[in-house]
Amino acid sequence: MKFLLVAGARPNFMKIAPIMEAFRKRREDLKNLDVLLLHTGQHYDPKMSDGFFEDLHIPQPDINLGVGSGTHAQQTARVMIAFEEVCMRERPDWVLVVGDVNSTMACTITAKKLGIRVAHVEAGLRSWDMSMPEEINRLCTDVLADLLFTTDPIADANLRREGVAPEKIRFAGNTMIDTLLLHMDRARALPLPGGLRAGGFAVLTLHRPGNVDHRQTLCSLFGAIRDIAARIPVVFPAHPRTVGRLKEFGLLDQIQGENSIRLLDPLSYLPFIGLVTHSRMVLTDSGGIQEETTVLGVPCITMRPNTERPITCEIGTNILVGTDPDRIRAAAMAVLDGQTRPSSIPERWDGHAAERIVDALLA
Repeated sequence: MKFLLVAGARPNFMKIAPIMEAFRKRREDLKNLDVLLLHTGQHYDPKMSDGFFEDLHIPQPDINLGVGSGTHAQQTARVMIAFEEVCMRERPDWVLVVGDVNSTMACTITAKKLGIRVAHVEAGLRSWDMSMPEEINRLCTDVLADLLFTTDPIADANLRREGVAPEKIRFAGNTMIDTLLLHMDRARALPLPGGLRAGGFAVLTLHRPGNVDHRQTLCSLFGAIRDIAARIPVVFPAHPRTVGRLKEFGLLDQIQGENSIRLLDPLSYLPFIGLVTHSRMVLTDSGGIQEETTVLGVPCITMRPNTERPITCEIGTNILVGTDPDRIRAAAMAVLDGQTRPSSIPERWDGHAAERIVDALLA
């Protein structure tokens, strides 16, 4: 059996790492098992990629497509053209894709048109917001995949509602949490950036086009962030694209001139998780951080109108506030005042999701 595992962007690396390790352990007993790792190169900046491979002990990819950036259509097309050549050369029995980036959808469509079976890890997540490119990628991938591995029962229900045959759905758990639990102690042991003390700062991440590409929205968000920073220092590992927008809109100099908002270069996996672990709260528009903070027990304020991970709001530490600065301020002040609700960790977020996935594929 030959499996071709696809990773395209930073969020994919945390999800693919434990699957690679689970396959490695099985290969010791199954000599005819061939597993290849393909990196599409959708995230091509070394600051955004290389550190993740080192931190997570992911082997260098067997194949790197190096597609780089571009519009959604350009990036998707480049991946499909290059991936088709790989599939025709390697002839895998299964292509395994993770997450919801452009590479996920592009490789799924390409494989299916060549008659290759596809497994999707993190299937069934839905925001019900078609303005999100990731939602389109998720829908296209899930309707084509032969085996759909879900992270929680809500995702199972979404797939069944869309008419996916029950025998295709496997509730496996969350491979990103596999990675978190494996490396959490290493991350916690790393020193914090100078001047920071555990529990004495908030972490900010901001990168979604809907938040950073419009001057009024971004200025409004940072109005709320400044008010929060007046009570607790805010540490901001900034995505290069976000830094470009801050500079374009005249906000970068203002932020750099404020001692209470600390701008950092992008962090690789371990330093970032260490930062989050020791923080008082996280303010974000990201997806995966909503899950990681739920397991870490750190309050998470999500600055988006919706989330594809509602279980983190139902039983976890996530608070969905949209982009209204008043709601952002109110949620943050409530956390700082100790007004947090009880939370729990979702079922099967136990560090063994990758093992369940590999067992199902080999079966």
